[in-house]
Amino acid sequence: MTYPHMSSAGGVRPHPVAGAPLMCDAREHGLSGDGTTNDQPAFAALVDQLGDAYAADGRARVIYCPPGVYSIRDAGTVWRTGVSLVGAGPGATRFVLGNAGNRADPTPLAFHTAELHGASRERHLAYCTFADFEIDGSGVAMAEYNPLAKGLGLQYVVRGVFRNLYIHHTAATGLGCDFLQDCMIDGVLVEGCGRMDNGTEMGGAGIGIGIGGWGSVERVNVVNCSAVANATSGIFFELQFPGGLRPRGIRVIGCHAEGNRFGIADWGANGLIVSACTLTGNLDAGFQVSAKGTTSTAGRGGILSDCIIDGNLRDGVSIGNTPGPYTIRGNRISGNGRYGYHQRSLGGREEECAREIVVESNDFYGNSLDAVRIDRPIRDAFVTDNRIRANGRQCGPSTVGSGDSVRYTERSVVDRRERWLPDAHRGKTINVGKRVAVVAANDETELHLAPIRPDASSAWSGDIPPPGSTYVKPAPPSTRAGITINAALTGATIRGNRIWDSHEPATQTHGIWITDQGSCVGCRVQDNDLAGNAEAPVRLDTPPVGGRWERNHGDDDRG
Repeated sequence: MTYPHMSSAGGVRPHPVAGAPLMCDAREHGLSGDGTTNDQPAFAALVDQLGDAYAADGRARVIYCPPGVYSIRDAGTVWRTGVSLVGAGPGATRFVLGNAGNRADPTPLAFHTAELHGASRERHLAYCTFADFEIDGSGVAMAEYNPLAKGLGLQYVVRGVFRNLYIHHTAATGLGCDFLQDCMIDGVLVEGCGRMDNGTEMGGAGIGIGIGGWGSVERVNVVNCSAVANATSGIFFELQFPGGLRPRGIRVIGCHAEGNRFGIADWGANGLIVSACTLTGNLDAGFQVSAKGTTSTAGRGGILSDCIIDGNLRDGVSIGNTPGPYTIRGNRISGNGRYGYHQRSLGGREEECAREIVVESNDFYGNSLDAVRIDRPIRDAFVTDNRIRANGRQCGPSTVGSGDSVRYTERSVVDRRERWLPDAHRGKTINVGKRVAVVAANDETELHLAPIRPDASSAWSGDIPPPGSTYVKPAPPSTRAGITINAALTGATIRGNRIWDSHEPATQTHGIWITDQGSCVGCRVQDNDLAGNAEAPVRLDTPPVGGRWERNHGDDDRG
């Protein structure tokens, strides 16, 4: 594959076009940076001037914006190939987006799309760097959600670099760029983006990358980025063409995703690598694979490794609708409000049965319910060499409280009469009349609540309850196992796992549980250490069929 301007240096003129220097100070080309003047017309004109110059002489240009506040109002700027934008650093160089004079325009700082501008493989952007500035999208408001209301919204980019950016409070996705080839996203902080997304709209992420425009390989690295409190995913990848090729070549390394709906999500890649990331405090799951995207296509063949996946409100790792394979290896998966690993249905087209899911050498502990929960069929799964300890922490009994000992804040319930076991109610839903909230953590007398949506100040579905109002907190599930099989598991290998609970009180009731809805057919359940759970090593509401069940310490009468 070849691209324009990749030919020999003979196609580049030795001297730039007159009147279009290679490095342009924005202040010398009509931008004021005073926070009051609308700098968008001068900005757009400068981008066009330098884009035309690049087309004429093949020499890339850089716009340098000195420290200042650059007001960009009422129109987005269509970007041009060969033009870069560099500031003096986030906080110093700030672009403040607004559309009070034209509510119909979503006003991204820069965009270049297939639908509006004819972007394609042949008409792509190249040699564009965006670095060292801030985008504040809080001034954009529209009558209804528009996925183009981004900070940066570019499609078909070759050799693009996005570095040291702070993008926050955009109406839609913060950095929403599709079809990136040989591109780097490095050190970008996205916060509070997707604020007009009600949770059901397209986009609304911190970093959202549409994939599939270049075929089977798209080389893009997302490294050292942080995504905090964005409406949908902190970082996600979404296949854009129904039936299109799932691209390989995408890597996410050393990133942090906190307080989003999903931390990192794979909605259609092939062989996505996510490594050395921290996924914490997300309101649905830390890492998710699903078919929720526009093409109802789940990722497959990915690897999630060496990550900290801790304190997410529901699941640590949530896998759904993928045909497989997928590998979850060498992670710490702890303190999540429901399950550590959850195989489940997650929207989109249902796959009959996932294949070759690998859950290997992870450290599961302190999760509120089961460490590993299988609620969708899998064939030829491998659950091997994991340490699964002290899960099932959601053991607190049901409670009804009211009166002068009870008070409420935006993010807490306090009952001075109680002596709750720490985190024994994490993940439970609290009802106060018609109001609901979800417990993120608890100590002896206080329930700490999760926000009702990312970046929200309150946890409640309505107003804060008056002091003394009656709250109702449900009972926990009676069985909370290390590994729970609640669907058809065929030809699986469950081997070499250490599953126990030595904490006081012990809350992980069983090592392995096959429910009345589950089955284990032709499986190899061997060499696991199941001694030391609160009630029993195994619970078999459905006995295993065929395969081998042997040499499992603690369950010696079955070996």
